Amino acid sequence: MHADLDRRDACAVLRAHALATPAAQALVFVADPEAEPDGRSWTYGELDERARAIAVALRARLPRGSRVLLLFPQGGEAVHAFAGCLYAGMVAVFAPAGGRYRHERARVRVIARDARVGVVLTDSASRASVAELLADQGMTDLDVLAVDDIADGADDWAEPDVDRSAPALLQYTSGSTSDPKGVLVTHGNLLANAQDMVDVLGLPDRARLGGWSPLYHDMGLMGQVTPPLFLGGACVLMAPMAFLKRPHLWLRLIDRHDLYMSAAPNFAYELCVRRIADEHIAGLDLSRWHLACNGSEPVHIPTMRAFAERFAAFGLQPHAMTPCYGLAEATVLVSGTRDRAYAVCSVDRDALRRNEFTPASGPDAQPLASCGVTGGLTVRIADPVTLRPLGAGEIGEVLLRGQSIAQGYWENPAATAEVFDVSTSDGEGGFLRTGDLGVLHEGELYITGRLKEMLIVHGRNLYPQDIEQELRAQHAPLAGLTGAVFAVADEGVAEPAVTVVHEIRGRFTDAEHDALAAQMRQTVAREFGVAVADVVFVRPGTVLRTTSGKVQRVAMRQAYLTGGLAPVRAGATALAG
Repeated sequence: MHADLDRRDACAVLRAHALATPAAQALVFVADPEAEPDGRSWTYGELDERARAIAVALRARLPRGSRVLLLFPQGGEAVHAFAGCLYAGMVAVFAPAGGRYRHERARVRVIARDARVGVVLTDSASRASVAELLADQGMTDLDVLAVDDIADGADDWAEPDVDRSAPALLQYTSGSTSDPKGVLVTHGNLLANAQDMVDVLGLPDRARLGGWSPLYHDMGLMGQVTPPLFLGGACVLMAPMAFLKRPHLWLRLIDRHDLYMSAAPNFAYELCVRRIADEHIAGLDLSRWHLACNGSEPVHIPTMRAFAERFAAFGLQPHAMTPCYGLAEATVLVSGTRDRAYAVCSVDRDALRRNEFTPASGPDAQPLASCGVTGGLTVRIADPVTLRPLGAGEIGEVLLRGQSIAQGYWENPAATAEVFDVSTSDGEGGFLRTGDLGVLHEGELYITGRLKEMLIVHGRNLYPQDIEQELRAQHAPLAGLTGAVFAVADEGVAEPAVTVVHEIRGRFTDAEHDALAAQMRQTVAREFGVAVADVVFVRPGTVLRTTSGKVQRVAMRQAYLTGGLAPVRAGATALAG
């Protein structure tokens, strides 16, 4: 194990760096990578001082082990607050700071009440809006502290009485407001995840990581913040909205700040290919970007290839493109690759729909990207019904066991027992059920779909992400947006009806909506051989995702069935055939 990661808790790791290299850069926030490319930075000594002061303020109000709600825009203060929770021996609970939509604001209330938080941390610029959000959601009983107003107290700090088993974070993953699930992540889980990133991805000491992923996403916090800070490197952040408005700023950030690794979901790479023009990136040098990790969404090989080809002229190396697999219940990282191009295996498309992994060639074969190998985690592939272990080349549910697996769902023993502590049929225990379908082929992990979201139509298994990707590829108004495909069973009907809910941007007439819906049905019928019963268009941001960025198709199906969607236009008339 890496020496820095073998300490008794995460606080001790940060404290050791602050004492050994107090002047070393730890954290950078860049509001605008073009106008102010250097941004604002903090050293390890400054981060340590801020964390100690925040910890003293928290301890004056709450006992050790209390939950603290963190509502921040992207920025250095959010990282200070998280470190302050670690230094106080308290449990950080990140949540998005409200939002435009009712379900987003309600989600903050659900998280706060489920975690039973004792105080809210934010920054002074956001305090008024956070107070308004809390009032709107009936939570005026919670005190709000702005961490940048906490100036004194660092000298009164005392080391917390915690170890690797102590809770550090509740990571809420479910998009449902009726069934919140807070993944309980310990200090040991955080450190083990960093060790896995060293072992799997080859992160060097003092590596510089960063990007735009929000800190309330596990990819944002555990994928780009904690690993470099634990390894004595630096974390460089920019705002998610800055990336969405001007994607080239992400690449400018990577170049300017010499980032070794920056991770993003598949849609981010597609957005860069589609929207970045040469004049945006004159002089760009991506040759030092070693790990362009693609995770949280299904990896789309054409997107990966298009990105690699588009930016090869700017120094991007082919081996930098790195598909990864991870989930919040495993802290974040499960598998990936290092120092080589990712593997691709083409398989028989029809066999895959029967849940069979059969390597094939030819134009009808479907290419799948390997998600690489694991580090400290044990992987088993098992029959999802009987939990019978399956052999190499057999598709089943991915089971995981190891030090980075979280402790369970907060105060939900039934769900914890069902997901976090299962045994295979031959008695091997202690596994996490991921709910993901996958296969081990030539020692590497391939993810083929989500167990609960698979469509079974006419006896064939269809993966909804394949349909969603095909629709975006063939219909320009859907590009860069998110959709959810799911099945709805009608009483008395043998086969479930396939439904598409997709975000759309811009103004369309009713006739244009109807025409697009008809074209989408034709695409699905032609490419997948199934009829779509309903197409519903919604505004951007409506399709629910987990904190890992995965589309919450089960939750979207429930919203569809209960009238919880606000359609822009519904193309409800199914086409014959």
